[in-house]
Amino acid sequence: MLLNFIAFSLIFSIFSFIIYQLVEETLYSSVDNELLRAKEMSERPNNRMPVPFNPRMIVLLRDAEGAILNEEQIGTRFINEFSEDLPFSLETIETIQTTKLANDYVFRSLMYPNSNGSYTELLISVEAEQSIVNNFIKILFICTIIFVLLSITASYFLAKRSMNPIINSWGKQSEFVENASHELRTPLTIVQSKLEHLLTKPEDTIMNQFESIGLSLSEIRRMNIMTTHLLTLARADSLEQQLQKETVNLGNLVNEVIHPFYELAELEQKEIITQIHSKRTISIDKNRIHQLLVILLDNALKYTRPQDKIHVVLREDPEYLTIDVSDTGIGIREENIKRVFDRFYREDKARIKETGGTGLGLSIAQWIVESHNGTIRVSSKPSSGTTFQVKLPYK
Repeated sequence: MLLNFIAFSLIFSIFSFIIYQLVEETLYSSVDNELLRAKEMSERPNNRMPVPFNPRMIVLLRDAEGAILNEEQIGTRFINEFSEDLPFSLETIETIQTTKLANDYVFRSLMYPNSNGSYTELLISVEAEQSIVNNFIKILFICTIIFVLLSITASYFLAKRSMNPIINSWGKQSEFVENASHELRTPLTIVQSKLEHLLTKPEDTIMNQFESIGLSLSEIRRMNIMTTHLLTLARADSLEQQLQKETVNLGNLVNEVIHPFYELAELEQKEIITQIHSKRTISIDKNRIHQLLVILLDNALKYTRPQDKIHVVLREDPEYLTIDVSDTGIGIREENIKRVFDRFYREDKARIKETGGTGLGLSIAQWIVESHNGTIRVSSKPSSGTTFQVKLPYK
């Protein structure tokens, strides 16, 4: 906030100074040009003392000591009241100066030498211009105060706005670490307890402790999957994960991925129905899209009941190839739909042990789709099923 405020204030100060200089120069330029023209006329051959171009101009003739020689032509009042305040310095010859008399009257003056050793000084009253400059300074001062207040306000909101992504990122990171620690702690605790139990019975055979060994291996596999997913997401966040694109017939890839799931669905008394309406090729990372389809099909199998159906449809749209993976399963509550892509989020936590999920699959699916410049959307109704729609652009 302080840096923003300093930057704003510095920019406005420079801007105000430039505007002030331009305004002052513009106001005095016509007066200075008039002084220069009068000097030019007086220097022409056979020309007498210059004639004033406007009533504001006063012409003084001075001797080598600075005394005024044409008092009768100027007027008694000016000589009596201001002659002592008129400076005389040979250092200012040929230079236009601003002269203030009696602290009230301001003149622009130009003094130049004559051929007979005397000096001519031209004076033009610039009180009107000075009044404008003074008023402009007041306006700038008021505007500066207003701008300072606005700068403080703007700096606060801009700093707050720029900090929001950092705060959100920090919150997500903290939540991510907390969830990852929790998810890893559970299987580690199980494996530790089972191993400690095995140590209490060193004489038992593998057959007698088959359940403990099998459960430990199952939890280790789950940890292995989780750490693989965590590594994938970490690399995706750091932009280290690069796609290896190639031209692929997406219809053939879908059939290839679905094939082993038919048997799994049959074992669980479920049915997978496939409709491929496109033979078009597309440039994609085959391995990543394969992973995406596995995640969506695996989710569909986990959250459906016996006798439910899973539909996989591939079709062509004008700009996209669209993949719909829908099921007639348990569905998702409306308030939870926006969270399904959050890391470690699972709507039914009671099914964690049953399904063996990590809560990271859909986060990875979202990253895969977005890295292909595509979109993934979900629609669902409780007890009616869920549909995931993926759109992959041709270009």
